[in-house]
Amino acid sequence: MVINGIFAALTTPYASDGTVSLSGVRQNIARYNQTALAGYVILGSTGESVMLSREESDSILVAAREAGIAEKLLIAGTGAESTAETIAKTKRAAALGYQVALVKTPYYYKPAYRPETYIQHYRAVADASPIPILLYSVPVFTGIALDTPEIVELSQHPNILGIKDSSGVIQRVAEVVAAVPERFHVLTGGAAVIYPALSVGARGAILALADALPEKCAELYHLVLSGQHDRAKSLQLQLAQASRRVLSEGSIAGLKYAMDLRGYQGGLPRLPLLPLKEDKKQAIAALMSHLHPAAARV
Repeated sequence: MVINGIFAALTTPYASDGTVSLSGVRQNIARYNQTALAGYVILGSTGESVMLSREESDSILVAAREAGIAEKLLIAGTGAESTAETIAKTKRAAALGYQVALVKTPYYYKPAYRPETYIQHYRAVADASPIPILLYSVPVFTGIALDTPEIVELSQHPNILGIKDSSGVIQRVAEVVAAVPERFHVLTGGAAVIYPALSVGARGAILALADALPEKCAELYHLVLSGQHDRAKSLQLQLAQASRRVLSEGSIAGLKYAMDLRGYQGGLPRLPLLPLKEDKKQAIAALMSHLHPAAARV
């Protein structure tokens, strides 16, 4: 299996009563199906997966699978704190038709964890999984960053397909690309570093920003692939600014508001995440109107 291109890390829309809006899931995916995105991650960090019950998660996986099309790869976030629960969630995603599982690092007992903890955890999951898995290093949320030695060691496992590295550390991307087998795919999780990551050998990116700006994110990937580096650098600078304003300053609420401006089903995040304040709404609206003049104010 080859994983190239830009993947959107999908949000979870909620209805006015706070329940998961499965119609919103389907509507968003139907629109994304018309873009140049390579596929989608369901129930990742951007999807507020830690806020969802098991029943809600299952219903979202089913709805997304029904709305997807063959041309778009579907990746399910299945990481959990225990190895046993991670395996169970991964098998469930496979049974529902997902082709790849994205497995974040356990983090709750981080003072007791060592590199061998993660190596044994991921090997056990990969051994038991019916589908290939991607390692997921997201230190901004977990406080854990998989480092080069353990990534390289895990890359030898035949059922570990690659890694989503959301650290933003380009040196690590370059080190890993240089040391892993050709079949091991490195993807960045940072919209601010797509261009440098691709330049040192990353295969693509899994991006929250692609929920609101799928065209721009996919365009940057194709500019790099076609060697149009001046245009790629210019677009990368725009996306870095967008990533800071929408995500770094606005978090999930900021991303969902940016989606609302583009006509997607964004809405509010789930408590305890708070709605966006008016000054941040205005800043995001100004940025979105610059990047997409047709973006509607809500």
